[in-house]
Amino acid sequence: MELLTISQVSKLFNVSTRTLRYYEQIGLLPSIKKEEYAYRTYDEASISRLEQIIILRKLRIPLKQITEIVKREDALLAIDIFQENLKEINNEISALSTIKKILEVFIEKLGNTITEKKKLDLLGDAEILKVVEALAVTKIKFKEDRPVEDKSVQDNQTVNDLNKANKELNALKDIRIVYLPPLTVAASQYTGKDSEMHSGERIDNFVRESGLLKLKPDARHFGFNNPMPTRDTAYGTPSVGYEVWVSIPEDMEVPEPLVKKQFYGGLYAAHAISMDEFDHWGLLADWVFHNNPDYDSAWGEKRCNLPDAEMDWALEEQLNFFHNVQDSNFNSEKMQLDLLFPIKKKVQQ
Repeated sequence: MELLTISQVSKLFNVSTRTLRYYEQIGLLPSIKKEEYAYRTYDEASISRLEQIIILRKLRIPLKQITEIVKREDALLAIDIFQENLKEINNEISALSTIKKILEVFIEKLGNTITEKKKLDLLGDAEILKVVEALAVTKIKFKEDRPVEDKSVQDNQTVNDLNKANKELNALKDIRIVYLPPLTVAASQYTGKDSEMHSGERIDNFVRESGLLKLKPDARHFGFNNPMPTRDTAYGTPSVGYEVWVSIPEDMEVPEPLVKKQFYGGLYAAHAISMDEFDHWGLLADWVFHNNPDYDSAWGEKRCNLPDAEMDWALEEQLNFFHNVQDSNFNSEKMQLDLLFPIKKKVQQ
């Protein structure tokens, strides 16, 4: 098998290059760097491991446990991990079964209300209310397995069912509509290899050296592609350049090569992710363009006083920045981000 570049692997498996780099950073998926290649490449063993990772992620196995499975290749360990996750799923199914039964009771009660022309009274059954109050579970739709006689057909059906279930489970249901207020920011832009790391290090050094967090403990940290990747790439694909902002007091000056900018603020569709979920940019964009009745995309709407023509108009905000930047032992694996897609209210016809 010929070596595949990181972009080829990204397209082949529909996994963002940022996620592939992150898997390498945490020691989960090694790549090969050869002199004749300018980019990361992957051999047959790496591709096989990636296929395992993708399947396990679709089965909702946490990355920490996936790392243990693929590195140790111990069947007994894998069984223990699968049983642990199966127990959690069974608990979730039990809770959903309870919800199903309660809804059936409510439907029956409402049917009687309509027949007897009584007023709606869902609070009339104290025992049911006690059960409802005890529930705190995400609603997930599970489909029953269909028996298939031919094993090859069964295997294909299992994969198809897994992909369908994964698509349904990954559909974003936690979109928040947030307003980012006007901010004065220090901006760091870097073009070249590891642009995100270099632009971020400049900002982190500035924050520490200036004592910013003592002056502004509510400082916020944002990043975005600058310049944007080519137009045929997916949302969230990294570019050759990246820009990082940190909010500062309005009267504060910043040293070169940082640039002081004014952010005008605006509405955003927000969705929180962990560091291995950059593919959710595509899901968020799909929600903005196709799955909401109240907002339009505001992509390209100028929201700062020094916009670059090729800058990305979406933002990534590092959550809990105040503590992260002060922790010398901070583990980036635990970082959480808000994906922020610019939107505007739809004009009512």
